[in-house]
Amino acid sequence: MAHDELIDLEKQGWQALSSTPEAATGFYERVLDRSVVMLLPGGMVLDDRAAIVASMSGRPWSSYELQDLRVSCPTHDTGLVTYGVLARRDGDAPYSALMSSLYVRRQDGWKLTFHQQTPR
Repeated sequence: MAHDELIDLEKQGWQALSSTPEAATGFYERVLDRSVVMLLPGGMVLDDRAAIVASMSGRPWSSYELQDLRVSCPTHDTGLVTYGVLARRDGDAPYSALMSSLYVRRQDGWKLTFHQQTPR
């Protein structure tokens, strides 16, 4: 069950990031844990929840393909989703990266507590 829920959350995130800035910020406002860290390309480290939510309001992705989605659950209250992505924004070069997202189960559902992107 956790496997499907976590993959669905990751897909919902990409759908939100590919629609409108309001949809993206709304999704991440709901899904981010109270304590969260993101490691992004270029050495960017984000650990301020409000700044992370605000950063999701950028230009939407015009297309994306999630590849080789895997879920590992080290405990019944944690889940790690790993996968590759090939995404594009109109007018930009394709973005290809390996992704990892760590979720924790809280009373109100799964929450994203860690995310890392490694360009490939």
